[in-house]
Amino acid sequence: MFEGPEGAGKSTQVARLAERLREAGAPTTVTREPGGTPIGDALRELVLHADVAIDPLVEFLLYSASRAQHVREVIAPALRRGEVVVSDRFAGASTAYQGYGRGLDLGFVADLNARVTAGVRPDVTLLLDLDPVAGLERVAGRGARDRLERAGLDFHRRVREGFLAQATADDSWLILDAGQAPERIAEQVWSAVRERCRLP
Repeated sequence: MFEGPEGAGKSTQVARLAERLREAGAPTTVTREPGGTPIGDALRELVLHADVAIDPLVEFLLYSASRAQHVREVIAPALRRGEVVVSDRFAGASTAYQGYGRGLDLGFVADLNARVTAGVRPDVTLLLDLDPVAGLERVAGRGARDRLERAGLDFHRRVREGFLAQATADDSWLILDAGQAPERIAEQVWSAVRERCRLP
């Protein structure tokens, strides 16, 4: 799994890792959250792009619904087929964004995350860490911003704190400096995935 703040370069690294896995002969499924399924994509459009106010609890429940469908329809079947799953975001994002960022109770977030993921846990979570100011500057260069990208700097600082807290508490997480050149990050990602997932 790849996690990280806005503008950290997750999509770039997801694509690079998937390409290397396939070149190494590993069947690979690439997916993302929110999304990854027809229901998830519809919820993604609602929660990220609809011009409506969404209560933090409702936001989390929408992400959780997308995640539950994602696990059951995409991730679990791919794992049963023996494939490597590479995802842009997973449960750690809700802890960071809705727990730390929006202020929802962390115990509640953890409990619902555990229920909707049905025991599925990443072998390795790659946190692309980036100062929020730098990340939001990158995002601004891409054009129109989504609801999360438009949130204030204080929100994004809390989100970063949430990601770093999870990475510190869980040794399946690895923190990578997203301010480095993409090529260097890709090499660090590949090295970590080969080691932790026991790939040749």
